[in-house]
Amino acid sequence: RVERVQELSEPTLAPRDIDYPRGPGYRPVAEENPHNMWITRCTVEGADSGPLTGKTVGLKDSICLAGIELTCGSHLLEGYVPDVDATIVTCLLDAGATILGKLNMESFAASGTGDFSDFGPVTNPRSPDRLAGGSSSGSGAAPASGEVDIAIGTDQGGSVRIPASWCGIVGFKPTMGLVPYTGVFHADNTLDHVGPLAESVTDVARALDVMAGLDGLDPRQPNDLS
Repeated sequence: RVERVQELSEPTLAPRDIDYPRGPGYRPVAEENPHNMWITRCTVEGADSGPLTGKTVGLKDSICLAGIELTCGSHLLEGYVPDVDATIVTCLLDAGATILGKLNMESFAASGTGDFSDFGPVTNPRSPDRLAGGSSSGSGAAPASGEVDIAIGTDQGGSVRIPASWCGIVGFKPTMGLVPYTGVFHADNTLDHVGPLAESVTDVARALDVMAGLDGLDPRQPNDLS
């Protein structure tokens, strides 16, 4: 009801400053987009030192990266540009990672196969005549092809684990609430998880260690999370 919305208090959270410079990014042409894994390419360099120094990262295109278009794999959201970074993006950049862009995904994460993105199917680097799985399709294909060291996906019903399995890499769905979901397009508070994918267990563990922890904004997280 409109009346209920009007009764709500005005938001009091101040906007976050963007600490790491970045341009607007661009839509890559086919020649620089193997397996159709990218929706937007960009370069955002993180801190000079940290546990992820020298590591490149790709983000599922449901994760807010300020100043860069977010589509959720759908033409409906083309032109939407968030003005804040997701909590996990700040964590990755603070840890020294370099973000290389936004990865293709199933439209609004509503499939597990890899061929329901409005931007076209994501093919499997291990076997290009097959699909990469979903809904974090590009997040499976990018590490498997060597385009990035680490990809970040989201998982409600297998959307990290399916592409990891199909592409022959490591994917991890964290314990509920361990990784803050703030700034990530959600499906349901009781199902949403965000997790890393990589060729090695070590890189997955490093990324998880960086992203995990209480951010004070995500209601999915227990208050006693350390």
